[in-house]
Amino acid sequence: MTSIVQISDTHFGTEQPAVVQALEDHVREHRADLLVFSGDITQRARRGQFASAAAFVRRLEADGVGDTLVIPGNHDIPLYNVFARLFTPYGNYRQHFGDDLEPVFENEQMLVIGLNTTHPRRHKDGVVTARQVERVARRLEESDPGKIRIVVAHQPFGAMVPSDLSNLQHGAEPALQRWAEHGLDLVMGGHIHLPYVLPLSRQYPGLAREIWMVQAGTTLSTRLRGTSPNSFNRLKLHPGDEKKVCVERWDLSAGRFVLGSHFNLSW
Repeated sequence: MTSIVQISDTHFGTEQPAVVQALEDHVREHRADLLVFSGDITQRARRGQFASAAAFVRRLEADGVGDTLVIPGNHDIPLYNVFARLFTPYGNYRQHFGDDLEPVFENEQMLVIGLNTTHPRRHKDGVVTARQVERVARRLEESDPGKIRIVVAHQPFGAMVPSDLSNLQHGAEPALQRWAEHGLDLVMGGHIHLPYVLPLSRQYPGLAREIWMVQAGTTLSTRLRGTSPNSFNRLKLHPGDEKKVCVERWDLSAGRFVLGSHFNLSW
């Protein structure tokens, strides 16, 4: 069994120290093979906010995270610093998290493909380009079909409530159709601060196979949505001929993260 911890929308600059500590305590106790950080790392893409986030990730690695995959969100591009937004939009991100904006992690159990769906000319909308669609399709085609195969992007591919339809990735449907043909299992994201697990065939009935959407909530920030508490996802992967994934949502309660719900997925 392989485990992934997915965090998102930490918005460093608005993080809560007690919640940061609670997540570090959880990782120290339960560990994880991979940390997936699905964007909006910072609130305003400032150097100090990225430095705090990078130090936090290093502590998680020391506490028991085996590897880390990080992608940017729309908040990780400067908003008010117009010069930086135009000429060095990912400058602070690259300084603290590296030059690769679309990292890939692969081992014997899983293939996890990161996508950068942000752009300095867009305020918050995500777009999947034709080039990205084909790059992901080729990587899926080359991988072992017994592995759990995952795409991570900041903005969601599927909506749980009608008000989030406007937040969906532009180009989501043709991308999902192409990736389903090549065996994609899961897409993971954040952005809307609402955690849920959703079979995407309900929204896209033409998919060649089921793709599950795993959305993370607000992990550390005060920027909560509605009654949803701070939370993160833990995925337990069982690859093979009959692939299975248990998705657990861990919610903050009384100063610590506790198991809130779980979903059993299979293909």
